[in-house]
Amino acid sequence: MPDELERVIAYHQATKHHLNRYAPGPHGLDWATQPDPFRRYDGAPLIKLDRLPPGDLPLYEPAFMEGRLPVQPIDRKSVSQFFYDSLAISAWKKAGDVSWALRVNPSSGNLHPTEGYLICGPIRGLCDAPMVCHYAPKIHALERRVAFSLETWKTLMARLPEGSILVGLTSIHWREAWKYGERAFRYCQHDAGHAIATVSLAAAGLGWKATLLDDFSTDALATIMGVFDPQDAEPEHPECLLAVYPQGKTGIEPAVVEEAIEPFRGSQWQGRPNRLSPNHIDWPMIAQAAVATRKPMTHHIYGTVMQTGRPLKVEPPPVLFRKIIHQRRSCLALNGQTGITRDALYQILMKTLPGPGQFPFNALPWQPLIHLALFIHRVQDLDPGLYFLVRDPAQTTALKAAMKKEFAWEKPEGCPEGLEFYRLLTGDAREVTRQISCHQAIASDGCFSLGMIADFERPLKEYGAWFYPRLFWESGLIGQVLYLEAEALGIRGTGIGCYFDDPMHSLLGLGDLRYQDLYHFTMGGHVDDPRLTTLPAYPSDS
Repeated sequence: MPDELERVIAYHQATKHHLNRYAPGPHGLDWATQPDPFRRYDGAPLIKLDRLPPGDLPLYEPAFMEGRLPVQPIDRKSVSQFFYDSLAISAWKKAGDVSWALRVNPSSGNLHPTEGYLICGPIRGLCDAPMVCHYAPKIHALERRVAFSLETWKTLMARLPEGSILVGLTSIHWREAWKYGERAFRYCQHDAGHAIATVSLAAAGLGWKATLLDDFSTDALATIMGVFDPQDAEPEHPECLLAVYPQGKTGIEPAVVEEAIEPFRGSQWQGRPNRLSPNHIDWPMIAQAAVATRKPMTHHIYGTVMQTGRPLKVEPPPVLFRKIIHQRRSCLALNGQTGITRDALYQILMKTLPGPGQFPFNALPWQPLIHLALFIHRVQDLDPGLYFLVRDPAQTTALKAAMKKEFAWEKPEGCPEGLEFYRLLTGDAREVTRQISCHQAIASDGCFSLGMIADFERPLKEYGAWFYPRLFWESGLIGQVLYLEAEALGIRGTGIGCYFDDPMHSLLGLGDLRYQDLYHFTMGGHVDDPRLTTLPAYPSDS
């Protein structure tokens, strides 16, 4: 086994929670070193973006399918809308004298390690020359780090669809490690996945499409986004780059030419990153995982993605797409009473399938690797118990063979054709799901909760240790869809990062690294906290 893969697996095993102990983390929160949730580049020229109200269009459901919405021109207004719908602040919360921001893209502990970047050519009303900008969500503005030549932009775009812009994502590990210790690297990758989903869906709302450009190396990403030198601030670790372009355009080529990257190495970058905390605690395993997962340059390694298709769906009520994505919240408590219909559950599950033209999963270039183990609590006409959704039908046989032999693998009544959803065991699952989710009642008080089970060891051996974060990214995409589906149904959901890994594996009969549990989620009737006041996202908003 290569050294990098050994280190990644060692990190994964060492950061599991167990019934008798939790993964290494701080013994308490040092509020004096709480990280600033907003990275800024002091001295970089500022380009303020427009703040646009949600509007009456598009509707929620059509936005998820490619080709259903008109294509908007790429200009200042649409770029402003794009960032407003993907990485912006969605509201402020206040309790007494303390206030904090919520964002369109969710984050573990609301700590927001993910930073966003725009790399673009000339855009009408926004810029006259190609540039690299950092997005500053606190003020909804772009901080221009560098301008570069039109020739360099043309070289970079030579293999991409006409009219493309590029969106980059990085992670600041310290923001999560401050609270979560060694497990923070996992949570940063969850958050990157959520951000990929919000970028994809914000693009969809404008008639655009986002595609992950996964041939870039980590070093190339650092060069293009200008994060290779932390300048005595907390470092940003490059995660990914996405091409965003009008739907219907074709022509993405997998190869990335080195001459497109070289001009950025000698550029005069503007702005100095702010230091987020006066002091830090080092978590060596996070640094080791970051080094082990550094990606080399690759060339079209995934092949052609075979889409699984989507069955016919139940039409949901006509809700507004942008209203839903801006009102998304993580629930803090559930009432233990609210239920949903069986058809509503099937609708949610169908939305998690990576069918042709299905946002946000059409952003990923690999076959589905995440499946869902569901604990059903309060779903009308569906017996409580343990269920399983196979997101790639080609893996059904292998999953059956890997899990407990006594599982029934029966299709429940009313299950739509094409939905690989099975009943494994019938019975009250509330206590077991509460225990496995670190004894959190939120896992048992909802309509259902679930664990995301990854085809884990095989892709790591096939592609390399650098693929490890991508398993969490796919989990984050699923989590974002679940968040929005809950809001569209009038309930609420939340991701659960604290769960007991191996007890979950034991429950399913999984005894090795072939499959691993990477993320939990729950949804149900939420309980509002009357102590909290909600304020507008930006001071001038009404």
